[in-house]
Amino acid sequence: MKLGGIEAGGTKMVCAIGNENGEITKRLTVPTEAPEVTIPKMVEFFQSEGIEALGIGCFGPIDLDKNSAAYGSITSTPKLAWRNYNIVKAFQEALKVPVGFDTDVNGAALGEATWGAARNCDVSIYITIGTGVGVGICIGGKPLHGLIHPEAGHILISRQKGDEYKGSCPYHSNCIEGLAAGPAVEGRWGKKGHELAQQDEVWELEANYIAQAVTNYILTLSPNKIILWGGVMHQPQLFPLVRKNVIANLNGYLNSEAILKNIDNYIIPPALGDDPGIMGALRLGYLETLQQ
Repeated sequence: MKLGGIEAGGTKMVCAIGNENGEITKRLTVPTEAPEVTIPKMVEFFQSEGIEALGIGCFGPIDLDKNSAAYGSITSTPKLAWRNYNIVKAFQEALKVPVGFDTDVNGAALGEATWGAARNCDVSIYITIGTGVGVGICIGGKPLHGLIHPEAGHILISRQKGDEYKGSCPYHSNCIEGLAAGPAVEGRWGKKGHELAQQDEVWELEANYIAQAVTNYILTLSPNKIILWGGVMHQPQLFPLVRKNVIANLNGYLNSEAILKNIDNYIIPPALGDDPGIMGALRLGYLETLQQ
């Protein structure tokens, strides 16, 4: 089956042609400008390929309720040109094919659950820590939605003693995004993460905050696998520090060999490299065809 996929980010839109096995044959990257500039370029790309369905993993928040009049819309995004823009409707009308739709991070979680590090897991979590913090959750091979969709990048955590940074999130002073995303690292230390690679105190604090969130995800969702990625996690020293802190936070409460003896294979980077999002978008398109 010939499928289209879109990983719709706040900075760029990655478009791909592929199939139901996640195999990608063609790509296009378009800068995220205003919809009237960006969407026609993407439509033109897909129109020339004769796709049978399209999947979109989109920055948000978004409306995933198919009973809602606003289904398929990007809602309260700070990118004002895209606020209340119905991206699903735009592609349905232009391409006349089924369109699957989910958050960008749920798309990445789906890619890893289908073909990557979380394959065959009952419950898996994909956490991206970059400009913001996003958390995608897959249960039984399908993304979790619920009332809206998970916004677990905004769970509240305890500020470490001595950390006077006010937080970068405009909504919460002590959520994981506000204290640990890329802008928080730069705001706290005055430099970007890659310029601070040799400063141990930066990454010890970062690992403390990330591990607090991961500990809460473990205790609430009981995932079989936790995948961490995003620009911040490109610091290789973070993985061992986060694992160490998670074990300390749990304090022996959970009697699981995956955590106590094999945590290096429990909290891991993605197996699909930088492709879980776009591969997950192809999967979203394929799953939508099954609903027709």
